[in-house]
Amino acid sequence: MNKVFLSGRLTRDPEVKYTPNGKAYTRVGLAVDRNYQNKNAESDQPTVDFFNLSVWEKTAEFFGRYLSKGRKIVVEGRLQTYTYEKDGVKRSGFDVVVDRCEFADAKPLGDSGNRGDGSYGNRGNNNYGGRNSSGGEDASSDFAGESLDEDNIPF
Repeated sequence: MNKVFLSGRLTRDPEVKYTPNGKAYTRVGLAVDRNYQNKNAESDQPTVDFFNLSVWEKTAEFFGRYLSKGRKIVVEGRLQTYTYEKDGVKRSGFDVVVDRCEFADAKPLGDSGNRGDGSYGNRGNNNYGGRNSSGGEDASSDFAGESLDEDNIPF
């Protein structure tokens, strides 16, 4: 059985490319946190492992459209080895070929996915279609001119 599950953050923005046959693909890095016990340390020491992800077709298009550097994701896939030659020396490596991907953090604000302070999601400045909690148009204006009859409230 060849099955891999990883949770981590993308190391760069996915750049979707296409093969001559029109197949979408992208290669990105995934940084995965882990702890290890150093011989001289009394507690676990944090470290990061880096994995290359190889992503194809619809999943690659998903990466290109919705993911960006720093996004936390969970991927399911398989290990695939490859060999290449560099400076006359044969080398080998492996990729995680991604079959599925899920978001593992909150929805990012804006197109970049990052608010600039390293956090994701709506915190404090909720923006719902032009109305926000920090000022601006009041949501109750949608019901201007309607009277509120307490007898019609179901609770």
